Amino acid sequence: MRRLTFRQWVGYAGFVAVFVLTAAVAVWSGDILRAGLDPQVPFQTYKPPPAPDYRKTSSWALIDQGAPNQAAIFFVMPTTFDGGAEWNGPIDDARANAYMRRVVLPNYASPFAREGRVSVPLYRQASLYTRLTLRDDAREARAFAYGDVKAAFELWLQQHPAGPVVIAGVEQGGELTARLVRDQLRANPALKDRLVAAYLIETLVGREMFRQAISPCDAADQTGCIVAWASVQDGDETGARRKLRRALEWDDRGDLVNLSTDPICVNPVTGAASQPRAAARQHSGATNATGLEWGARPALTGRLISTECRGGLLWHSAPDADFLTAGGSWADRRKIVPYNLFYGDIERDVSVRLAAWRAKHDL
Repeated sequence: MRRLTFRQWVGYAGFVAVFVLTAAVAVWSGDILRAGLDPQVPFQTYKPPPAPDYRKTSSWALIDQGAPNQAAIFFVMPTTFDGGAEWNGPIDDARANAYMRRVVLPNYASPFAREGRVSVPLYRQASLYTRLTLRDDAREARAFAYGDVKAAFELWLQQHPAGPVVIAGVEQGGELTARLVRDQLRANPALKDRLVAAYLIETLVGREMFRQAISPCDAADQTGCIVAWASVQDGDETGARRKLRRALEWDDRGDLVNLSTDPICVNPVTGAASQPRAAARQHSGATNATGLEWGARPALTGRLISTECRGGLLWHSAPDADFLTAGGSWADRRKIVPYNLFYGDIERDVSVRLAAWRAKHDL
């Protein structure tokens, strides 16, 4: 048998090394990139960025933008800050704010703007890394962000002393909004009479957390209630288990603890928690509004998906639409999707509940 030359041995060894390295990157790339977002310092010794001053317009992404003389809407944005050296992002991070204006505002804040004036505080949000781990440091960073949202809301509420109120949050923003609604209703029960609804979008939250202070909406025209859901595509049992396994909720001390009961699910298509599966013909419209300027209403595609609340999750059929795709970097693909399956449903839901609120108050 012919012996291999030294040069051939080196070539084969190099080929094997490249193959092994390529395979390792394919298998462990997520872990590598996740590790790159880890601040590598305990949260207890971490010095966060300066606190926002909500008396300044620079601490707000939007202030009272939308339909005049309608509801006042307080909207808490989802995660846009990747992380790295920081557990909590500064409010002037250029990349995070560019993502917020390009993806979050047109897809998730804009559906509320037809029925009210939308205000969106910038806050020292917990980084994307804190959504990828259940470490105590990550939980503390997520809890830290609540202080900013609370401060922004209390000033905003002083500036909106009367009339209907909508409170909404998405993903991390929904998690913070859940605590905000609970704590504010405990401290100020009169706020419930002003509340059209609280929207916790792509948020898992337990019913027990609110202890009769506020209940899930069980009719499309009910007011002073919670509309909450976290969506998963039919057949994605692995994704469903992952969502439930990572779900946290607030205890009475203000700590994030593992969700211990079935989460609230209100179907945004029907506006109710206990109805049977909604057929695709009831779906009001999905859209990909990414890149649109604020105030521009996107085209909607309705009758696209069927939906059902089951086991605390909102199950939906696979949408047959090429425009509903989630590209971008590894980090971007782990944030809220850059389209909204329920854009038209949110518009309709807010409109119906606001009309019911006005009728209830003879306005």
